[in-house]
Amino acid sequence: MSKAVPEPVTRLVEAFSRLPGVGPKTASRLTYYLLRAPDELSASLAEALRELKEQTKFCSVCFNITVDDPCGVCSDARRDKTTVAVVEEPLDVLAIERTGSFNGLYHVLHGAISPVNGIGPDELRIRELIARVDQGNILEVIIATNPGLEGDATAMYIRDQLLSKGVKITGLARGLPVGGDLEYADSVTLTRALQRRNEL
Repeated sequence: MSKAVPEPVTRLVEAFSRLPGVGPKTASRLTYYLLRAPDELSASLAEALRELKEQTKFCSVCFNITVDDPCGVCSDARRDKTTVAVVEEPLDVLAIERTGSFNGLYHVLHGAISPVNGIGPDELRIRELIARVDQGNILEVIIATNPGLEGDATAMYIRDQLLSKGVKITGLARGLPVGGDLEYADSVTLTRALQRRNEL
């Protein structure tokens, strides 16, 4: 940036620009908005970011984001402990939970197999999923990866790993658009996809 722009402003614009979906113009707008905003807004944003990093962690069972370990879903006695939905990201858990139609547990992979991006099965939480299934309490695994090349490759890999484990393996019905992400699907579409899941 120009020398007319102070270094702290430049640093914040660059920090915002590194966030997904935030381009240089949006980063600049956010930065200059915060400059004009009351000090309390900047202070509460900084505090929220600090708390996010200090207080959140991954659940040791499902690897969703949590404050308590195990997370609220895994420790809820009312949930069906025999059914696990495997999703790519924590946002996918929120999308399914919004439907109110799933009462099982989750397993968050934190990504999908993508050779182009250097992400193989070992970079995901697939080993931990297999270990959960090996414990013998799970009867059905719903592979709820995003429709598309990477999600489908991940689903097929997981399916192949679980075939000999004696569990029912299902996938979401294809009411979801191919290439779309679960977090952007509406509740009705997700509910139907869960209800019409099929064996892989």
